[in-house]
Amino acid sequence: MTERYNAKEVEAKWQAAWSQRGFFRSDVEEARAKYYVLEMFPYPSGRIHMGHVRNYTLGDVVARYKSARGFNVLHPMGWDAFGMPAENAAMEHKVHPAEWTYRNIETMHGQLAAMGLSYDWNREFATCSPDYYRHEQKIFLHFHKAGLAYRKESWVNWDPVDQTVLANEQVIDGCGWRSGAPVEKRKLAQWFLRITAFAEELLAGLEGLERWPDRVRLMQSNWIGRSEGLHMAFELEGPGVGADDTLTVYTTRHDTIFGASFCAISANHPLAERLARSDPEAARFIRECDRLGTSEEAIERAEKKGYASGISALHPFQPERKLPLFIANFVLMEYGTGAVFGCPGHDQRDLDFARKYGLPVTAVVAPPDADPQSFTIEAEAYTGDGRMINSDFLNGLSVTDAKEAVASRLEAKARGARAINYRLRDWGVSRQRYWGCPIPFIHCNACGLVPVPEEELPVTLPEDVSFDAPGNPLERHATWKHVTCPKCAGAGVRETDTLDTFFESSWYFIRFCSPHASNVFDTREVAYWMPVDQYIGGIEHAVLHLLYSRFFIRALKRCGYIDSDEPFTGLLTQGMVCHETYRDAEGNWLQPDEVERKENGVLVQSATGKAVTVGRSEKMSKSHKNVIDPTAIIEAYGADTARLFMLSDSPPERDLEWTATGIEGAWRYVQRLWRMVAEPAVALAPVGSAPPETLDAPALALRRQIHKTIAAVSDDFDKFAFNRAIARIRELTNTLGDLDSSVKDAAVLLREGLETAVRLIGPVTPHLAEEMWQALGHETLLAETSWPEAVPALVENESVTIAVQVNGKLKGTITLGRAAPREEAEAAALAEPAVQRAIGEKTVRKVIIVPDRVVNVVV
Repeated sequence: MTERYNAKEVEAKWQAAWSQRGFFRSDVEEARAKYYVLEMFPYPSGRIHMGHVRNYTLGDVVARYKSARGFNVLHPMGWDAFGMPAENAAMEHKVHPAEWTYRNIETMHGQLAAMGLSYDWNREFATCSPDYYRHEQKIFLHFHKAGLAYRKESWVNWDPVDQTVLANEQVIDGCGWRSGAPVEKRKLAQWFLRITAFAEELLAGLEGLERWPDRVRLMQSNWIGRSEGLHMAFELEGPGVGADDTLTVYTTRHDTIFGASFCAISANHPLAERLARSDPEAARFIRECDRLGTSEEAIERAEKKGYASGISALHPFQPERKLPLFIANFVLMEYGTGAVFGCPGHDQRDLDFARKYGLPVTAVVAPPDADPQSFTIEAEAYTGDGRMINSDFLNGLSVTDAKEAVASRLEAKARGARAINYRLRDWGVSRQRYWGCPIPFIHCNACGLVPVPEEELPVTLPEDVSFDAPGNPLERHATWKHVTCPKCAGAGVRETDTLDTFFESSWYFIRFCSPHASNVFDTREVAYWMPVDQYIGGIEHAVLHLLYSRFFIRALKRCGYIDSDEPFTGLLTQGMVCHETYRDAEGNWLQPDEVERKENGVLVQSATGKAVTVGRSEKMSKSHKNVIDPTAIIEAYGADTARLFMLSDSPPERDLEWTATGIEGAWRYVQRLWRMVAEPAVALAPVGSAPPETLDAPALALRRQIHKTIAAVSDDFDKFAFNRAIARIRELTNTLGDLDSSVKDAAVLLREGLETAVRLIGPVTPHLAEEMWQALGHETLLAETSWPEAVPALVENESVTIAVQVNGKLKGTITLGRAAPREEAEAAALAEPAVQRAIGEKTVRKVIIVPDRVVNVVV
């Protein structure tokens, strides 16, 4: 009896062999086609979780498959190492962020290595290393020189817990994406990247990203938010208004101008700020608005409130109509002009606001099937297409024609101008924290803002910092902060803000091409490896990281660094790893290892024996304690078993349900595969044996299955349908396991079948496959063995199913040998009972035959 497959010994053995032979080292080879596969690199939080395991397994399968197909594969790994958690750890555990980060990197590197991932570890780097961020600082200086980085005062989202500024994209449901604290709005001098300069390019470029999920492309398109509208000027009257004061609004619904019942301005609009200086109630309302933050999401969710300013805006076509002007909490200063007119009949937000403040509601667009004389607005605004009503010179026009008419008249009167607007805002990259890349600028009273000379880069972080008080330690550092101005040699102060960590992750994939280059990039290596052919990561990065990376590639191109148009040709967004949730009798969350199943199927708490409440399956999270430790799974079952389960149970883009029965089933299949090689059902033919050209029917059927499996699995791998590929491999091994020794040529066919199965499952369970390959008698490693090729003649079906029609209507099907003679096809079709019934007493005029596809009997 063969010993059980010992995953622990085998996996260590082959990992050492791959490392010693440098199998996964990558170098430029101009004569070979390249393939750059990359998973989103992790933050070194301390330990990998099951989401990491799934993500990196997917990338590893792609890398190993493409390598076997002959591609020169680049598959690197590094660490997204700056960020607030390191500072939080420093405060909580009294350890320096760098020490905490590098200790975590060492732990996680070991965990990833234990998974047998085919990384080129020679390219590993951490973004917190000065060797990395000195190049980042140089890039920032060049962005500034090109006008793509700038500093200005701006209203920002302030996280009161993390004590730092957040980009709008980092505000989730009105709260900081890391701390969960409600954000506040503050006006601070901030650094920005001019992403809006590429808004149209970023939008147009989405069309060419055919290997990106439609969902991600739509999310980015919506975030960029291109709109075509009109700037309209309203004359004003009321307290404190001058004769020349006007209010310019931006609107995409100028067709509804005759339905306007109010105008509204942002709490940060210059007119609102002017009013607040003399109106305490206006000032109080503005302070209340500031607590909402600046993100659209938070503002959309908040109750819509306004403050009546006492000023009126005069209707541009009916100046006798005076529209009350409100300061409103739902108008963003950063979008359009910070001012809108409200048409309650055709915008739900405006309707809710009008009902709240008793403003008139007039329908000015009637649905196509409505009576224009009686159509009114009740609880819901009408936002569809239709014809204009109650709109003076617009009556009877379509919405499109009405927009054109309004724009033309206002432009003729110099009271309006057509405009294209974008929802996208420039990217605020200033963060008030220590553990980030220092921004390489100096503030000088005499010279103003002065860039640090490139020869003095990197500006490194001081190590002697204290986290015993809230806020940014750099701001209160006694020596690091104070420097000599490089321009006038006078006293200067360093910029104490550091860069948003998304800055590092927006270009790391390019640095992987030449991580040891003394310059930012090695032009030859970047030209060879870029763009990334397959990028893999979570859907949660659709707007943040992926959009920033697309901007970066364009900004770097403008600065002359690279010549790529897009960073990632293909994108795979993997689903989450989920697990049931458990609570005890008091409602406390329980970990899976604190729960056991009794013989009657009832789940109880192991420590108490009390019944457990089983909740829904959710994404594994520490807060719900439904996590499974990958290290424990690898220790118990081996990395290959974990990889097999991760890939076989669900398509990669869907969520995966982790179950104990699932991992045990994968383990049993691993053992079965090993036994098939260690104890073959039939004595195997020698290595290198080839099946004879002529085979009897059972042998030919088996050989056809082998080669059809090769073709199908190859196609599945190309489409990332890994679960389907594994199912096909299982079907093949089931057939091989049942092979009868009495089948002629069984020995040579079993060898071909087992070798094929081993090569096909190699990217999925690489350690097991190497061990099986060796057991089959091969002296070379599977890692250096090419992918199997299917014989076309064996893949094609011997028979085909052909549709039979009578006068073009389907009446049945017949099965014939491929390329059957015309006479045979016609005879078989006419012999079909259903066809005979359809013909009846009619005369057959002709029979049209499309070989191997259809027979059409014309009667």
